[in-house]
Amino acid sequence: MSTMTEMMGAMRAGMPMPMDMSTMDDCMEACDAAMQAATMCADACGGMEGMGACASMCMNTADVAMTMMRMMMRPMGMSMAAMTTMLEATATMGAACAMECHAHESMHDHCRICAAACDRMVECCRMMLAAMA
Repeated sequence: MSTMTEMMGAMRAGMPMPMDMSTMDDCMEACDAAMQAATMCADACGGMEGMGACASMCMNTADVAMTMMRMMMRPMGMSMAAMTTMLEATATMGAACAMECHAHESMHDHCRICAAACDRMVECCRMMLAAMA
């Protein structure tokens, strides 16, 4: 059991909405991995000619992923509408970043790694949305 799952279990009694702690933990970990990969991909793309759009997309994705993860770490202030909107936005941003990085993955390993992390984050956000329905 991860620390996040254990902490969420300890907070479960006062949570304003029911959550599948395992799915939430997976989503937080995927957001963290995507945030790290996108930050590093943006840094790697920063000085490369023609990679400005990829770097910007990665920076935006890193910010959204971190915000999503931190929002899930504060379950006492969650509302269904806000959580749904944020998960949808995170999945949309992650899909856009993955698409951009997939376009460069044959030339740059950092783009391949970032695309895979973003694909996983999108999958986890969609699983969270399904679990909340």
